[in-house]
Amino acid sequence: MNGAANGAVDEYLIVVALLLVTVSATAAALTRDPVRQAVLLAMLGLSLAVLFTLLQAPDVALSQLAVGTAVTPLLILLTVRKVRRAPGPRNGRDRRGDGARR
Repeated sequence: MNGAANGAVDEYLIVVALLLVTVSATAAALTRDPVRQAVLLAMLGLSLAVLFTLLQAPDVALSQLAVGTAVTPLLILLTVRKVRRAPGPRNGRDRRGDGARR
């Protein structure tokens, strides 16, 4: 009897984890701001790591935790920061490149 109860709890947790993955992936796909996307991507990575743990794949969960939750969002945030801090056009030219000043 105890084994059947554990199986039901395991299935319930897997369904909850799948719903969390679905919601976080949809939210990340529908968000336009790159900083918010990076945060939602980290949440997606964490929910995938939980799902992989529940599916008894701890090695995949650890890899997902390291790459999907930490490294990838960090690289996105650093890239966004670098792009937003990039200097404007050089040599007195505007973005169109025709040299017209405003």
